[in-house]
Amino acid sequence: MKQFDEQPGLPGKVWFVGAGPGDPELITVKGRALLARAGAVLFAGSLVSEAVTRWAPEHCEIRDSKDMTLEEMSAWLQLQASRHATVVRLQTGDPSLYGALIELIQPLDQAGIEIAVVPGVSSAMASAAAATESLTLPEVTQTVILTRVEGRTPMPEGESLAALASHHTTLCIFLSITLLGKVCRELRSAGWAEDAPMVVVQKASWPGEEKVVRGTISTIQALCREQQIHSQAMIIASPTLGARHWDQLIRSKLYDPAFTHRFRKASVTADHGGTAAVADQSTLKATE
Repeated sequence: MKQFDEQPGLPGKVWFVGAGPGDPELITVKGRALLARAGAVLFAGSLVSEAVTRWAPEHCEIRDSKDMTLEEMSAWLQLQASRHATVVRLQTGDPSLYGALIELIQPLDQAGIEIAVVPGVSSAMASAAAATESLTLPEVTQTVILTRVEGRTPMPEGESLAALASHHTTLCIFLSITLLGKVCRELRSAGWAEDAPMVVVQKASWPGEEKVVRGTISTIQALCREQQIHSQAMIIASPTLGARHWDQLIRSKLYDPAFTHRFRKASVTADHGGTAAVADQSTLKATE
């Protein structure tokens, strides 16, 4: 196994590692390797499956941060960096999304402790996978907005869900399942129809705990209540939802036989009606 460079005698390095959405096997290979040689691990027990810590060595000091303040977490990481060459902070999903990453890094910077970030699989991606949905489709939407609705944490000006939803692109809405009613009201105010499809995924990828609920703006609240979903859930609203069962799809140009790119020449031509016709092979050869 490849080892990471470390200089003995210097303070340890703190790695902020994305633990992924829940399934312990969805942590990256690099993240698992860091856990395997960590002297100390701080994990978010309210969100990260404790099973992820099974990759840590037997002698590793493991601490759950769910009852700690930011100051306590910072102090713990600094203390462990004085004792161990490798310290890991395990964060749910990807550390760059809703993870207080910069708040934890600033005190370490001030203490002169080296840090690095290892990305992880976001719950947005895991939720789409659980529901077998594509967040983008040609000529339907090519944009994904990752956001939340305002609760106790305010939203910056111009970032209300209604404003973002007015683009009618894919919305992956984090940390908002207890405000699902507000989510639906904001979508309506942005012009989304009552029968617009929605998907809610609770504990995406968590073995034996994952729930996928499909509905519409008018039905999703009642369906989630029936399933007792009130925490750790991703809300997806998108014009792409359900495309697996559509009779017709606009195909990706990359794989269209009438589309030429640097790795493949077109094998058919498109007629004026938009349908593909077999190309004159002699013409193709002449262009090779």
